[in-house]
Amino acid sequence: MLEKFKSVGIIGTGKYLPDHVVTNHDLEKIVETSDEWIVDRTGIRERRIADPGFATSDLAALAAEQALLDAGITADEIDLIIVATCTPDMGLVSTACLVQDKIKASKAAAFDLAAACAGFAYGLVVGSQCVKTGLYKKVLVIGAETLSKIIDWTDRNTCVLFGDGAGAVVLGEVPAGYGILGVDLGSEGSGADFLKVPAGGSRLPATNETVNGRQHFLYMNGSEVFKFAIKVMGESAVRALDHAGLSNTDIDCLVPHQANMRIINSAAKRLKVPMEKVMVNVDKYGNTSGATIPIALDEAIKSNKIKHDDIVVLVGFGAGLTWASCVIKWYKEDQTIV
Repeated sequence: MLEKFKSVGIIGTGKYLPDHVVTNHDLEKIVETSDEWIVDRTGIRERRIADPGFATSDLAALAAEQALLDAGITADEIDLIIVATCTPDMGLVSTACLVQDKIKASKAAAFDLAAACAGFAYGLVVGSQCVKTGLYKKVLVIGAETLSKIIDWTDRNTCVLFGDGAGAVVLGEVPAGYGILGVDLGSEGSGADFLKVPAGGSRLPATNETVNGRQHFLYMNGSEVFKFAIKVMGESAVRALDHAGLSNTDIDCLVPHQANMRIINSAAKRLKVPMEKVMVNVDKYGNTSGATIPIALDEAIKSNKIKHDDIVVLVGFGAGLTWASCVIKWYKEDQTIV
């Protein structure tokens, strides 16, 4: 029987980044670009690239283990695993099931969630409902990507933007008044063509023609995605704050999707949040899609940028087109209330 609604928050975080660093200067050697051009337009200076033998589930499992350690629980205490990714290990068999086996979470249900760069925030909302209703006690939500596997390294417009990585959180019950207070999810399917991998699904199954046409690589209409992002990021965050009964002046830390520094600056300006309250690491890792928010969140917590009692806003946008925001009142037992 489902119990009275619980307050649900993040009780542990973790991340994993591949060791291999590719700088803008490295990219100058393979495509017509420059460090100055990339930094000026995106803010990105370097990104991490997974080794050829590493798949998304490998990165996800390593991030999950760090989140479990941070939460002080073992894998057999996890009831559900949600992996938000647009680069699954394979088309059939969810990456979440592979992660379940890798971390030995034998009691956990598992599934993937596809909402691209907004996927992690979508996963938080879905997973939190399971804990909120009493269906499950502990849920592991992971954002993980190996975008280097689907990037056309001859296309200077996309290959400079993306990287690989994984971030994970454990959701669990927290005291009343803490945890996830407000959310906003949305989509605009009419913009699906702006950011996609055209082939490999049921619409365009793999053929010699699709491979030769390079249709299994990521395609992006950068100007349209940019216009969408600068509009939706601020609007979605405001709706989530309204849902929580809060306003932009209550924000202690903004953790946006790390796609482009100009988009991040625009979101902060629209929300009237000073940049010292914004978590930024796009310069180090580039756009890791569904992994950007949990990686940035973990780094914000470990650097004490997020503290007990803080109001934290997570906001992302991605292919679909999709967007998602979550407002969290941060709870951490080992942090002192200021």
